[in-house]
Amino acid sequence: MADGTTMLRVKAILESDPSRRYIVVSAPGKRYGGDSKITDLLYETTRDVEETGKVGEAFKKAESRFSGIVHELGLSFDIASLLREAEESIGRESYGDFIVSRGEYITGRIMAALLQIPFIDARETVKFGADGRLDGERTYALLRAALAGKKRAVVAGFYGEDEEGRVKTFTRGGSDVSGAVVARAVGADLYENWTDVSGFLACDPHIVPSPAPISALSYKELRELSYMGANVLHSECIFPVREADIPICIRNTFRPEDEGTMIVPTSKYSFNDRIVTGIAGKKNFTVIFLEKSLMNAEIGFAYKVLDVFLRHGVSFEHMPSGIDTMSFVIDSDIFRGETRKKVLREIGEAVSPDRMTVFDDVALIAVVGHGMSKNVGTSARLFRAIAHAGVNVRMIDQGSSELNIIVGVDNSNYERTVRAVYEEFFPHTV
Repeated sequence: MADGTTMLRVKAILESDPSRRYIVVSAPGKRYGGDSKITDLLYETTRDVEETGKVGEAFKKAESRFSGIVHELGLSFDIASLLREAEESIGRESYGDFIVSRGEYITGRIMAALLQIPFIDARETVKFGADGRLDGERTYALLRAALAGKKRAVVAGFYGEDEEGRVKTFTRGGSDVSGAVVARAVGADLYENWTDVSGFLACDPHIVPSPAPISALSYKELRELSYMGANVLHSECIFPVREADIPICIRNTFRPEDEGTMIVPTSKYSFNDRIVTGIAGKKNFTVIFLEKSLMNAEIGFAYKVLDVFLRHGVSFEHMPSGIDTMSFVIDSDIFRGETRKKVLREIGEAVSPDRMTVFDDVALIAVVGHGMSKNVGTSARLFRAIAHAGVNVRMIDQGSSELNIIVGVDNSNYERTVRAVYEEFFPHTV
């Protein structure tokens, strides 16, 4: 959606298939290297409003982008009035979520004018509960009512409204979630997510050149890969469609002829001879390692540690354990400064471990695939490949479903480990 040319591509895609009914839009992204995303400009606008009470230069840049798009499209659309309306509304509702949501709102209005179909404001149809989570029951009913009788419509992505009548956004990339919500509301046969890549790849192409494409994967595999850094699709977008067994297809706006990646309910997933579906990972985790004799016999040991995390608002990613050991893996970005000092001190006071060691600069790598549980020796191949690469494994964690194996290595060994694992399980594509 970065410019008028891309919007025309979207128009052609929509009109090439009569079964494509509803379109959920995100705000324009970068047109070229060094360009700014509209959402980033609006985050900057939020800072300007908070500091000066005025929209500032960033908003003027966003206005120019939108005016340029309408000019490229040759639309007889009063963009000047819409932008004035947006600026005036920011003056009235000068909080971050509202300001940032204007990117999707204005884009949706332009797209609806281009397609000559109705526009649905997500503020009126997407509702969040008191806990900050999507109120699915209410949202689906409102969307069904708003879209009833409409052959086609544009719905603004990324935002909705909370119980207090304030605009609330999803996390970054949340238009993916909005699309899934609309698909669930109308009982769609398929949720197509059009982006700038032709689906998922078996690993990060910045680490392995031209990795193998993934033609199909299950909801569970998607959740694991997205959570661990495969950023093609927002990791939370599967939850709405999973409730109704709606498949997702990732397609490339710039290469619509590509088949993309089909994501299907795990119950309908067709297993093949592929052992590993994909490899993904993240850097910069902290591991708290606790050791205490007879830990297994001490009732409430884990509870006491988790209570410390709860009191300080710290979430953990993984919790591998042994009979006398337990480790907690935490995102380093949320575990620093005074919070870190207090948590470590209070854990020591709460459980009196024999030893507590903290490791920083740890990278996690997830090897994901339903085929791993069906093939003898998968773990042996994985760790042999890592050993041959000269990498020391700091941590191992495997889920009970045998869908994934997660290894922790030093940040400095992250790329080397990913390449070694990829070459082991995808030898003919390197």
